Amino acid sequence: MTSETHAGVDAINLAVESYLPDDAVLLAARMRAEDLGCAALGGAAGAALCFLTASLRARAVVEIGTGTGVSGLYLLRGMAPEGVLTSIDLEPEYHQAARQTFRDAGFAPGRTRLIMGRALDVLPRLTSGGYDLLFVDAPRAEYPGYYEHGVHLLRAGGVIAFHGVLAPRSDPARRDPGVLAARELARAVREDERLVPTLLPIGAGLLVAAMRG
Repeated sequence: MTSETHAGVDAINLAVESYLPDDAVLLAARMRAEDLGCAALGGAAGAALCFLTASLRARAVVEIGTGTGVSGLYLLRGMAPEGVLTSIDLEPEYHQAARQTFRDAGFAPGRTRLIMGRALDVLPRLTSGGYDLLFVDAPRAEYPGYYEHGVHLLRAGGVIAFHGVLAPRSDPARRDPGVLAARELARAVREDERLVPTLLPIGAGLLVAAMRG
């Protein structure tokens, strides 16, 4: 790839990421994420989530990886006014920060259900076929397990989305479990006849798939 091509790709990525600028609530949530050492979802991937929930008129959404509420805020802003976001994370500090983000954005406490625990333990307890969208932004090594449980949660026409499937390995000299898991996930989703998938080159790679009717 030439230097001119690299420059063109960088310019496109910058334009996509900056197309919808952050408001004060998102900026504050990103600052909390930085303080806590938590990677926050970028603007392009966030805008895609908001678009998806609005298109689905989503009323019930599950999120794995609460963080400081950045991705949850994008999801909520596209959901139906009565919609409820269920967000799962192990870290109590993240839940506290996310609650502040949702309060700052004006969402009533009843619009969110924050569950502290391992997602692989929580997902089997949720209602099968009862959700419009499942979004995953968590350590990639567990992505195949989230896929297995998550597909069963979707209604017909519902969407499952995984962030970070194109992120580079942390150590190029070693076999990275997260990279291997992301490859396994991408293959499984592509071959799953229940799903209509696509891989979007935004953020660190957004793999999305719709449940056939």
